[in-house]
Amino acid sequence: MQQSRLFGMLYYLLEQGHATAPELAEKFEVSVRTIYRDVDALSGAGIPVYTETGRNGGIQLLDGYVLDRSLFSDQEKQALLSGIQSLAAVQFPEVDGVLKKLGAIFQIRLSDWIEVDFSRWGSIAEYENQLFVQIRQAVLERRKIRFVYYDSTGAKREREAYPRKLVYKDRAWYLFAFCLTRQADRLFRLTRIKDFRLTETYFNELPEAAPEVYPQPRDMGALIDLELQFPLEVGYRLYDTLEDSAIIARENGYTVKLTLPETEWLYDFLMSFGERVTIIRPESVKQRIIEKYKAALARYP
Repeated sequence: MQQSRLFGMLYYLLEQGHATAPELAEKFEVSVRTIYRDVDALSGAGIPVYTETGRNGGIQLLDGYVLDRSLFSDQEKQALLSGIQSLAAVQFPEVDGVLKKLGAIFQIRLSDWIEVDFSRWGSIAEYENQLFVQIRQAVLERRKIRFVYYDSTGAKREREAYPRKLVYKDRAWYLFAFCLTRQADRLFRLTRIKDFRLTETYFNELPEAAPEVYPQPRDMGALIDLELQFPLEVGYRLYDTLEDSAIIARENGYTVKLTLPETEWLYDFLMSFGERVTIIRPESVKQRIIEKYKAALARYP
């Protein structure tokens, strides 16, 4: 128990910079006297921990102290290297040097286990990779950005925003940013961002965003419950696009039950199956599809 607490104290001091004895006592549920005994134990083990008295005093580590490799288990070493390797695979090439150094320190042979290509089929990969690099730079340096954005109505508008982070959600990449036009957080789909520019304007802390909660894109419609039927030959497309829980496999095809926002994407998605989809409900979606097919036929008199 004491060894676990000592490691916990060490990690806490590395993360926080310093802490008071009462603070540590409350965190680890021991007495202040026990904390001071633990400090002596850490010091005796060669870890440069010391205490300072006074108003701003407390327990802290010597500046520049880093953890020795022996403090990590083999599993923790592999997890750390795997995490860094994941960054290298997603367009963070400068971490390659860090990865090699840690691999040498930990004496672990790395396996090439992950590769990520953000570019779409048939697209120019260089532009998309550069966009990721620029957005990352804007987030880390807290720089205001400008870009042209195409929404689902076809409108083209120039936007200014303070970037928060990149978000992968519902099989697409988004920029999560504080939009200066709307004065609110917004999600911008990356494939619709063009002419991206970093400005020389820097910003400080933004209002805290709700954790793990992202605003629904403004072009989302009302949610509707759908029931659809498909033949066996389009099963691969269903599994490519939809959650497994929405797909019911039958002997002669598939029944799909799900809830989606009523947007143009929904109708484009359904019409992309042509005669290989049957809309069971709702009736309003069925009628809307009929209207769209009639409008399409009218273009070819």
